[in-house]
Amino acid sequence: MSANKGWWVPPQGEDSVSDKFLRKTRESPLVPIGLGGCLVVAAYRIYRLKARGSTKMSIHLIHTRVAAQACAVGAIMLGAVYTMYRDYIKRATQDAGEK
Repeated sequence: MSANKGWWVPPQGEDSVSDKFLRKTRESPLVPIGLGGCLVVAAYRIYRLKARGSTKMSIHLIHTRVAAQACAVGAIMLGAVYTMYRDYIKRATQDAGEK
């Protein structure tokens, strides 16, 4: 059995990685927003590393990690709240309106 040493090509009928990523982004747009926010916060805090003053390096990095995680978790929580609203509250009002 010989393996193809080139790029992986999905079998016919399956999505490529970029198509799958775009589809998942359309289904839940807050995940890439949270990931982007996490990267922006981390990049900014690393950029500000020289201006940390007398703060220890380990404390600065811990604060960077906490800020980046807060951004990602916040986006996930907003997505969860929106999904709950869409599935339960909005559907309940539509069902009550139909009766």
